[in-house]
Amino acid sequence: MNDATCPMCEMNEILTLDDHHECVTCGHEWPIDEAPEGPRVVKDAHGNELADGDVVAMIKDLKLQGTSQVLKSGTKSKPIRLVDGDHEISCKMDGIAIGLKACFVKKVAS
Repeated sequence: MNDATCPMCEMNEILTLDDHHECVTCGHEWPIDEAPEGPRVVKDAHGNELADGDVVAMIKDLKLQGTSQVLKSGTKSKPIRLVDGDHEISCKMDGIAIGLKACFVKKVAS
């Protein structure tokens, strides 16, 4: 495994083989010498590009780990902040500061 992320699905489960990398999640392959271009792009569940300050809404009910609380589908966030790591979004929902994966939210028109 490797610290790189897949250029297609942005997951970090990457196999490094003799002459190329391969994503365990989606199967995408790319040459070892190919470096990622430009800044990281984070997309919501519908493929819309997210930026700092956007407002997002949950697309499905999500149980918060370590608690008995559930974020219901349609719950809107305060303006988000994009962060590096497994959970790309840092925000507040229902008064709780949380980290979310972009695949569980959709961008809300402002």
